[in-house]
Amino acid sequence: MFDWFRSLNKIEKRTLYACFGGWAVDALDTQIYSFLIPTLIAAWHLSTAQAGMLGTSALISSALGGWIGGILCDRIGRVRVMKLAIAWFVFFTILCGFADSFEHLLIARILSGIGFGGEWAAGAVLMGEIIRPEYRGKAVGTVQSAYAIGYAIAAVMSSVLFAMLPPDTAWRWMFWLGVTPAIFVLLALRNVPEPAVFLNAKKAREAKGAAHVSPFMIFHPKVLRITILTSILALGVQAGGFSMVIWLPTLLKTLHNLTTVEVGYHMVTLTFGSFVGYIVAAYLCDAIGRRRNFLLFTLMNWIAIPAFLFLPVPTSMLFPLDFVLGFASLGIYSALGPYFTELFPSAIRATGQGFSYNVGRGIGAFFPTLVGVLSAAGGQFDLRGAMAIVGCSAYFFVVLAIALLPETKGRDLDEAPDISGDGGTMSSATPHHV
Repeated sequence: MFDWFRSLNKIEKRTLYACFGGWAVDALDTQIYSFLIPTLIAAWHLSTAQAGMLGTSALISSALGGWIGGILCDRIGRVRVMKLAIAWFVFFTILCGFADSFEHLLIARILSGIGFGGEWAAGAVLMGEIIRPEYRGKAVGTVQSAYAIGYAIAAVMSSVLFAMLPPDTAWRWMFWLGVTPAIFVLLALRNVPEPAVFLNAKKAREAKGAAHVSPFMIFHPKVLRITILTSILALGVQAGGFSMVIWLPTLLKTLHNLTTVEVGYHMVTLTFGSFVGYIVAAYLCDAIGRRRNFLLFTLMNWIAIPAFLFLPVPTSMLFPLDFVLGFASLGIYSALGPYFTELFPSAIRATGQGFSYNVGRGIGAFFPTLVGVLSAAGGQFDLRGAMAIVGCSAYFFVVLAIALLPETKGRDLDEAPDISGDGGTMSSATPHHV
């Protein structure tokens, strides 16, 4: 089943390794905060709404970072922007560990979000353009599985640091140690070239006197439909995942009375499930197509979320449910990268991909805050009920988007005509497939 990997050339493998590391660092930062919510609530006397906002802030700012990163990718190159984004993210994540109030941490989280939004935009389009079409879904989905590695590292770090250090010190070291893998990503990127499809398209535009295309071309009438629908798709996928994963440690502590170390064991199980989900989805993406893959995982989430939250099982039986929840809610991400790469033309590929994914991420980031607000309001919604309603509702956006988007399985990016500066020439991704 790994023949495809052995068939990759050196450049494809180097790109896969570097992007795998970048995704792992991104996931590590996202998941670190979910483990810190109970500690920060106790230390700073935060409300659940404030705790949700701290989780949401970096995700919202990543929408801006993703668009900016995508614009820069289409102008100065995918590899260069990925390096800059990682360096930015590392600096402000380190500052998070020095925060001494809700306001200080909020500002640092917002600024760090700009970095990892740009990193995803650069890495996703880099992978999509360098990996050959027949392996694109498997490769990008495999790189997506790095999120599981990042989640696992966060869970292990949480268990170890909170067992060794007092809580008011442990949470700071979570941020400081969490950025160390980024050093290895920067080293790996030294041997990764810019994609040939990007360089060739850029040379062709320069020959026509249109080296740069306005980033606002993603709102051109011929592209706008793709931009809107991919944003809705990204919103549904990420809102569903955020609503469950960010609040899961808090739910396990409050509903099942688990310790921080015990929560770590459950999160490791969920992370293992997500790793398997990423890989399975990556293969299904190339086997049955992008749209069917999204539909299949949506149906699994509508089963897994209520089962995890409401089945009357003893704590020991939560582990199988952890696995299934991780498989469904995070495995669905695998198809986003290749699908978005295939939908946008070369000149605005990174811009469109970065904008859509991160706008979906930014809007989806409000869903954990909505969970906090609903559960704090009292009435018929406790934390469990709020997670169920908000999490399941998110996947209706996925169904809406894939019902209106075309299938792109096997699309060769080298054969798609580019878009000119005036919007006169379009990629085959838009007119006759929409």
